Amino acid sequence: MTVLETLRHDDIHELRLSRPPVNALNPELVSTLRKAVIAAPGQGARGIVLSGHAGMFSAGLDVPTLLQLDRAAMGEFWTEFVGLCEALGRSPIPVVAAITGHSPAGGAVLALFCDYRIMARGAFRIGLNEVQVGLVVPEVIQAAMRRLIGAHRAERLMVAGAMVDAEEAYRIGLVDELIDTELVVGRAVSWLQDLLKKPAQAMSETRRIARADLHAEFDRVAEIKSDAFAERWFCDEAQIVLKDMVAKLKAKRG
Repeated sequence: MTVLETLRHDDIHELRLSRPPVNALNPELVSTLRKAVIAAPGQGARGIVLSGHAGMFSAGLDVPTLLQLDRAAMGEFWTEFVGLCEALGRSPIPVVAAITGHSPAGGAVLALFCDYRIMARGAFRIGLNEVQVGLVVPEVIQAAMRRLIGAHRAERLMVAGAMVDAEEAYRIGLVDELIDTELVVGRAVSWLQDLLKKPAQAMSETRRIARADLHAEFDRVAEIKSDAFAERWFCDEAQIVLKDMVAKLKAKRG
C-alpha cells in the first residue's frame, strides 16, 4: 500500500500524504516524501502542493512505531526527517502546504518549511506541541517558526507546547490563508499557478534570496545532530510521557 500519492495538475505536482487514519510520519512515509520532493523538479514539476485528507493534514510523528526503534535507528530516522525539512526548505520550486485539517507537531513542522500555507477553516488546530510530550523543539525548527510569527510569539507558543486554532493561526501569520476544507487543495494549485505566471528567472532568483536565511539554518549542521535528538528521545522524562500518551490513545480507541 502506498503511503504517498502523486497527483498532477499540469506542471504542479500534488504530493498527498496517504497513510490513514492520521498520516502519522513513520520512517517509510518520511523517506518517500523526501525523495518525492527532491525528484519533482526533474519530473517536470514547476510547483508542489503538499496535502493530506479532509480533516487531517498530519498528526505528526508516528510515536507508537518510533518507540520500537533502538538508538541507532532513531538517529537514522531523525536524520531523514531533517532531510525532509531541508528538501522542502531548499526546494528550487515553490511548495504550498495545503493544510486540510489538524496539523500538530511534525505536521506543523512540514508546513513551516513550505513557501505558503493554506489551512482549512473550522475547528482544526496547528502548532508545535513537542514540549507537552517531553521533547525539545530543535533550533532549525524554532528558527523556521520565528521566521513566520516573530521571536517573542514563537517563544511563548513553543515553550508552552501550545496549539492554536485555524483562526488564530491566520491572525498571527502561522498560516497565510483560510478556506473551506474541500477548497484547500484547489486554492493551493491556483496560488501556484498565479505565481508561476511571473517572469520565471526574476521570480526564482528573488525567491532564492528571500529564503537564504532558511537555507543558512541547514548549513549549521552541527546543531542538528541525530545523536542529540536520540538522546533526548530516550531520556526518562520523554519516554514516560510518550509511553503514557500511547497508552491513553490505545485505551481511547479500544
